[in-house]
Amino acid sequence: MSGRYSQWGLAALIFMVSFIGGRDQPALAQPARTNIILCMGDDHGWDETGYNGHPHLQTPVLDAMAANGLRLDRFYSAHPSCSPTRGSVLTGRHPVRYGTFAPNYSIRPEEISIAQLLGQAGYVCGHFGKWHLGPVKQASPTSPGAMGFSEWLSHDNFFELNPTFSRNGAAPQKFNGESSEILVAETIRFLEAATSSDRPFFVVLWFGSPHEPYSGLREDLDRYADLPEHYADRQVSLTSNETGRPTKRPLREVLQERYAEITAMDRSMGTLRTWLAENGQQDNTLLWYCGDNGTPGDGIVTSPFRGRKGTLYEGGIRVPGIIEWPHGIPEPRQTDVNTVTSDILPTLCELAGIALPNRPLDGLSLQPLLNGEWEVRPTPIGFWEFDRSGAGNAEPYLPATLQSGTTPLVKLMAGLPTRNFRNFHHPDIAARDYGGQRVLLDNRYKLLVKGLGEKTRVELYDLRRDPAEREDVAAAKPAVVTRLQDELRDWQASVLRSLTGADYR
Repeated sequence: MSGRYSQWGLAALIFMVSFIGGRDQPALAQPARTNIILCMGDDHGWDETGYNGHPHLQTPVLDAMAANGLRLDRFYSAHPSCSPTRGSVLTGRHPVRYGTFAPNYSIRPEEISIAQLLGQAGYVCGHFGKWHLGPVKQASPTSPGAMGFSEWLSHDNFFELNPTFSRNGAAPQKFNGESSEILVAETIRFLEAATSSDRPFFVVLWFGSPHEPYSGLREDLDRYADLPEHYADRQVSLTSNETGRPTKRPLREVLQERYAEITAMDRSMGTLRTWLAENGQQDNTLLWYCGDNGTPGDGIVTSPFRGRKGTLYEGGIRVPGIIEWPHGIPEPRQTDVNTVTSDILPTLCELAGIALPNRPLDGLSLQPLLNGEWEVRPTPIGFWEFDRSGAGNAEPYLPATLQSGTTPLVKLMAGLPTRNFRNFHHPDIAARDYGGQRVLLDNRYKLLVKGLGEKTRVELYDLRRDPAEREDVAAAKPAVVTRLQDELRDWQASVLRSLTGADYR
């Protein structure tokens, strides 16, 4: 799809972009390569920002980014949960292609990551925070280091106050303080070293906030001490910080802590932006913020959309998306063109003049959108929650010793205070593999399919008219349903071929 752009066209485009705002440079000066920072909140839903109209949250930094850059009002996570979406960021591919079906499913070592591509092009690459695509230990073939990051301070999953991280795969180390502040401080140290080496930098900064269980600094908790009293009447389920096991608490208390985490994350983004500005790096750094999936059930009280984390309705996959890049986006804009996390790799490849991996991609380069050339997306977006009920009987993709985590966290799973990962070989495709909830989203309509055969259920929503997905128009639009079903089936066939490992041969 994105391969239609010639290398000569890419080179010319990059040359032009690099000189925006810099026409006084000598004629023979080499254009500086754009720095890149990708930031992601954990379980941060679409409406949980001030700029999207949240009635309680204070997010002045994200609001400023949205006001100064490109606001992606219809930005989607590739999956309604974390590990799969994070894989889509690194690969530009839907996670079912490489068996990252759900949280705690690893990526496959043969995947080609954007960090590997940028590293080969001369970028210095660092990862900070949540990884969740396999263990972060040195021996892991799916660690940040194995996926192209020369430096990493990372966690197998999520974390709270006083987190524990592994530095470059070493034994876990505890850090005292607020986790977002710690990660940005470590990121800045990395940036200082990168800029002194006169190399462009690529940073992936994946926060642990606002994933439950929640905790916050007193100053941030106090900001939300006056939430409406009626929230206290509802009990919600989440993890206990004391036991690591499920508990129930009043929604009002839970929201106070959740919002405190988002505020701390927002403030830390401000610290990062300030460093970039004070060190002459802001104009030529592309700073991209997004969420990894929709808001979970313990926090989704103000969303205008149907569904939540774990569903393929808008509330599960529509997330905040902002790109701030003064050289490339000199005037603030907002767009309602559909975009998705799988678009990140092809966009950065085009920006850096790097050839795309020679394998099927699901994302598109957003360079035409950055240039103001797109009014609609030229191809639809596919979403899929693969039916993994039979996956546990397949041959493991990696030995268990290479899939065992090391970094502790509060929330227990099977009694363990860490996370172990899995992935499976899938050499043959059967009819049942086309099951699971799946979606095809074009510029107007969203087809949602559940079940197989006689049990297939189809829903169709006109999102431009009905963004809350209240009215199923499948019966009234049979031609649209047929067209989208055919396209969805073709896309699934391509994804399943990748799942067999065909792309690696």
